[in-house]
Amino acid sequence: MTFDRYDSDPLAGNWREVGRVVVPAVAAEKDLVVEEAATGFCGAVLRIEGKLVQLEDYHGKVRVFPLGAGFLLEGKPVILRAPAAPKLGTARTASGSFAVSGQRARVALPGRIFVEGRHDAELVEKVWGADLRVEGVVVEYLEGVDDLEAIVKRFAPGPGRRVGVLVDHLVRGSKESRIADAVTRGPFGAHVLVVGHPFVDVWQGVKPGRVGLDEWPVIPRNIEWKHGICEALGWPHEEQADIARAWQRILGQVRSYADLEPVLLGRVEQLIDFVTAPA
Repeated sequence: MTFDRYDSDPLAGNWREVGRVVVPAVAAEKDLVVEEAATGFCGAVLRIEGKLVQLEDYHGKVRVFPLGAGFLLEGKPVILRAPAAPKLGTARTASGSFAVSGQRARVALPGRIFVEGRHDAELVEKVWGADLRVEGVVVEYLEGVDDLEAIVKRFAPGPGRRVGVLVDHLVRGSKESRIADAVTRGPFGAHVLVVGHPFVDVWQGVKPGRVGLDEWPVIPRNIEWKHGICEALGWPHEEQADIARAWQRILGQVRSYADLEPVLLGRVEQLIDFVTAPA
């Protein structure tokens, strides 16, 4: 028996690929977090414009890079490519519902959803706006709930004209809970649903990770909460315009329902179901 060192062809097979590292291509889907290797800029995909991708970091800074190689995903090299066009019937709204295309907004229902303030209304609009227009539900803000009983009385809800109310800091023993109980026990209680979340302010309904936090700071009760949050984050907070800019900064990080706390999601969905239920 003899050994032939040339028994096999050393050039046969895919010898050129030996030792070669294959960099995977990844679709630049919205909210995908990547790092641009050359600059170290890390951010979520904001949008695709032609052959460019916009990335936004958690401070709200936006930078534009060409699609292609030179990105890291979870520390590993990837090639960013434009995502494929969505298949018909599979597009989703920010709330996770199937998107309805080509349909005009429905004429408003007689019922209403009331929320405490402008920020609550803007958050609901951003996540559920498309759904609410399809259903014909109008959202109004109250500037607080102190006058909720009088507002409900003026609106005069009834069968087919329901009212849903979203209240901040609805916890046992709070002022908000006493007002909610009074409305529920009142003459219109059968046609009113008051629900709430435990957060001091709707800002906390946004997951803290969206603004680079592990958890929202605890603010002493003798400090106005929003001012305290801005100060704790190192953001300007001296004027009301500073607070407004801070909220827009937080709201800008909300892409979909996945960026909100489940306890807030559930309450809003509950209100939509209540006011759209058949009479």
